[in-house]
Amino acid sequence: MKKHNVAVVGATGAVGEQLLSILAQREFPADQVHALASTRSAGKKVRFGSQEIEVGDLAEFDFSDTQIGLFSPGASISKEYAPKAAAQGCVVVDNTSQFRYVDSIPLVVPEVNAGQIAHYTNNGIIANPNCSTIQMVVALKPIHDAVGIERVNVATYQAVSGTGKEAIKELDQQTRGIMEGAPVDCQVYPKQIAFNALPHIDAFMDNGYTKEEMKMVWETRKILGDDSIQVNPTTVRIPVVNGHSEAVHLELKAPLSVEQAKQLLAEAPGIQVVDDRKDGGYPTAATEGDGTDAVYVGRIREDISHPRGLNMWVVSDNLRKGAALNSIQIAEILVREYI
Repeated sequence: MKKHNVAVVGATGAVGEQLLSILAQREFPADQVHALASTRSAGKKVRFGSQEIEVGDLAEFDFSDTQIGLFSPGASISKEYAPKAAAQGCVVVDNTSQFRYVDSIPLVVPEVNAGQIAHYTNNGIIANPNCSTIQMVVALKPIHDAVGIERVNVATYQAVSGTGKEAIKELDQQTRGIMEGAPVDCQVYPKQIAFNALPHIDAFMDNGYTKEEMKMVWETRKILGDDSIQVNPTTVRIPVVNGHSEAVHLELKAPLSVEQAKQLLAEAPGIQVVDDRKDGGYPTAATEGDGTDAVYVGRIREDISHPRGLNMWVVSDNLRKGAALNSIQIAEILVREYI
């Protein structure tokens, strides 16, 4: 396979570190890998496989000899630099929220709508969805294709790594402090996160939902290509370091038995079914999700309150499948089929 030059933008962040790690793990056909970040991070060293590479200054980088840009620097930075990179001939896979709702920019989860990657030519940019949406739509896809989905009720239980390194540090410090009887110091989150659950992720919207919740509404419809799907989300931050969990309740267009659902899910790409009706016979963030690539589905059962209802529990690593891995899967299809 032809090799390409790759730039990882936001290389010193939690997702950037995962991007570099997964590129090496999957032996991505890269000739040169450039790690880029802000001026204040330039000169630092980051790990790429067995190597350490120096971080370059994004503001000074020339993308004209780079074919793929994996961006995860924050929306405002992507807004400025992703179009510049694209204009220089670099195809950008952007992990921020900046371009997800632009009609001409494809929003892609490879197991769900890989065909949309072809539309990268519109702007030279492909958007990576929100982490909570990605794992959910991977699980929804085979069921939606089989019988159709009218409505999704979902409650998420999201790890602090989704906020970033400072949030992981805050959880650690609060946990240690509480155990030692020290007062709680809240810098990243508005309330104590240790030993707690915060029903608040991202900014509040005028309708009372948070932006994280509305992302799940908008993105699910765009990725599945069906604006008729109703999505009712509640997103919750919990004191887990890494790995998001979701309680998903579906109202289907036609009945689907548990056995049929299990078979559809087991045969679908990117999914592992862990569904034994016994103690521990279900996936969790810490024991299955963290550090792995799959979307895990368990607790599959018929909704006893709805004639066409189906319930399931969905777990995945939010930094891998929810961000870095999904971006790299998109890039792998790009180099295999398009560039």
